[in-house]
Amino acid sequence: MVFTDIRVQNYRSYKDSSFELGGGVTIVVGPNATGKSNLIEALLLVANGTKYRGKNGLIRNGSPWARIDVHTAKNNSRTVKITSDNNQTSTTEYTIDNKNYKRLPYTQKQPAVIFEPNNLLLLHGEPQNRREYLDNLSSQISSGFNTERLKYKRTLAQRNALLKNRGIDNTQLFVWNIRLSELAESIVKQRTLTIELINKHLSNTYSSISTKKSNLQVIYKTPLNPSNYSASLLNKLERDMVIDKERGFTGSGPHREDFEVFYNKKPVSLVASRGEIRTLLLALKIIELELLEERTDNPPLLLLDDVFSELDGARRKALTKFLDKYQTIITTTDADIILKNFSQNCQIIPLG
Repeated sequence: MVFTDIRVQNYRSYKDSSFELGGGVTIVVGPNATGKSNLIEALLLVANGTKYRGKNGLIRNGSPWARIDVHTAKNNSRTVKITSDNNQTSTTEYTIDNKNYKRLPYTQKQPAVIFEPNNLLLLHGEPQNRREYLDNLSSQISSGFNTERLKYKRTLAQRNALLKNRGIDNTQLFVWNIRLSELAESIVKQRTLTIELINKHLSNTYSSISTKKSNLQVIYKTPLNPSNYSASLLNKLERDMVIDKERGFTGSGPHREDFEVFYNKKPVSLVASRGEIRTLLLALKIIELELLEERTDNPPLLLLDDVFSELDGARRKALTKFLDKYQTIITTTDADIILKNFSQNCQIIPLG
């Protein structure tokens, strides 16, 4: 699916703006605070329903609604409408070829890969960022994963609320322990499957970018038994009920777990240079593109939000080799840095 144009109304910094998009590379250029990232986010939202910078502030100040419209190369249309009531609660509705949806169906999602500045901290930052990265990729390659993840979050919230109730007894918690353990196992199974898919390509993709042979592997980190995760977690929850009650939250489960990348059998966080980390992150993004295309039979939309300048010449060149078959939107404050890396014609959108 190729988007040919986008119109954004009352969305973040935009009052009413329309842009033509190229089928290959489109460069959005302008000073900081001119709406480049807002445009990237609007494309991501209309493509697959992802709000990657939080849900607050989507609607422009002073307006009760926001709207995003796109058309595709096959003359299809899709719209996102966000409305807010007086209590500041917002609702989102999707319209695809005149059919309305409260939530974007998996079959109607356009796969998308976003590479943005926070990704550069993925391997050194908080575990929550790595969990989000892994879960967002899993939700795009597995039709039921996002539903299971939402069920897990709701069940976890319910158990945490009960833990804060001093009058609750262990019998009441047991039902929630069972439910949480069952949902947790499906989450971990998909996470480990996604990691297996990444590992099939990681060493070769990294080596092709760095031009030197390297061995890389992603390892999922859990203190529980992955081969019988549900029973292992249930036992852990039962053993830790007193501790969980004291702290008022659930201390074990997928929401507390992590993954780690090993470079030639040593933790990347300890042995890799800044340049090697950049190469690894680029390899992960390229693998995302290839996995999504392979699993959905649909070339993903690639969104590069102000990260091209963070790569050196060799890594820029390595990235551009993979862009030919993907619709790509790149934001930057300096178009010259990007233009000299492309021999083909690029669509340019000036802002500011």
